[in-house]
Amino acid sequence: MKQSNTISLTGFLVKTCGVAFFILLALSVSAQTRGTVTEVKDPRIDSVIAKRIELSKQPNSPIAQNSGNGFRVQIFMGSNRTDAYNAQAKFNNLYPDIKTYLQYVEPNFKVKAGDFKTRLDASRLMEQLRKQFTSLIILSEKINLPKTDSND
Repeated sequence: MKQSNTISLTGFLVKTCGVAFFILLALSVSAQTRGTVTEVKDPRIDSVIAKRIELSKQPNSPIAQNSGNGFRVQIFMGSNRTDAYNAQAKFNNLYPDIKTYLQYVEPNFKVKAGDFKTRLDASRLMEQLRKQFTSLIILSEKINLPKTDSND
């Protein structure tokens, strides 16, 4: 008789805990759906974004003139930051008038040079660099266009 009381008590506790668990689970799920999210932001942000988009569509705007599609010569790609800085410094000593760009794209550092409108211009630089740098490639990228005077 003592054993059957223990079994029925254990069964009762298991059922009670199971029911309590499912009730709490249902309450926690429904509690998460009741809340609301309120976005708080300065209304001027939307107007600035809209103005920038509008300016970038105009062909003579400074925003549209600052960048465009073009080409760069990649002079270094590797995982060592010091080697990337050294390659950039070496290039800057040889060609101080040509802008260089150091970029980290995990796991590699990339050093790129120039803002060329045509592939031909980029390939001319690449031919000049063949003796100084071993792994050169031409990349098609968004480039910084040269500044022009609007007064001319």
